[in-house]
Amino acid sequence: MKDNWFKNNYLYLLLLFAVISAIMALNTSEFFYKSGSAGVGIIILIILNFRKTKQPNDTWMIIGAFLFSIAGDWFMSNKLEDPTMFSKGIALFFIAHAGYLGFALLNGKIKWRFTLLILIAYLVFFFLLLYPSIEDKVLMYAALIYLLISCLTFGTSVGIKGDALFKWAYIFGIFLIVFSDTIIALTEFLGFDKLDFMILPTYYLAHISITFSIIRRESLIGK
Repeated sequence: MKDNWFKNNYLYLLLLFAVISAIMALNTSEFFYKSGSAGVGIIILIILNFRKTKQPNDTWMIIGAFLFSIAGDWFMSNKLEDPTMFSKGIALFFIAHAGYLGFALLNGKIKWRFTLLILIAYLVFFFLLLYPSIEDKVLMYAALIYLLISCLTFGTSVGIKGDALFKWAYIFGIFLIVFSDTIIALTEFLGFDKLDFMILPTYYLAHISITFSIIRRESLIGK
């Protein structure tokens, strides 16, 4: 009985290491811990892909998204040493979003009405608040393009089909990424740092939530 319980739940237990790594990252400056929430997610998803089940191969898109997130986080962590690091980080996070977007499209369809509402709101946010504050044109275009794919990814995640817990855990993960990025924009471009303390917790929780959602889906496939 205990062996059967462990077989069905050990990946959820493994996800606790992502939580521990996130807590350590919030209390240290070690990049090893900063990459832990995504890193543990990668390990879990690779385990799922090599299991002898009918687990779809679309999880490789999330693995790629997590890898590019780790790389993007490294560039962002070193942006003080080189101003171009910020733009490079945005580019890497853009590719990560492409992975999240691809996974969502393979599991559902884009909700156009919701996407347009989110897009309009963020375009107003961009042109009224961010645009006047960004002097570097390259950075300005990078931020705008990133905003577009963020809204598209969020809108597509809402259209995912499947078990409610799988779906809403994935949507929540994408929402947290968009929320974290919004706070970064407010901090970096507008100097509004009162919510700065929420950037990393929401970013790490996003990885944990997305990984949880896919473990959930796999548990249903395996039954």
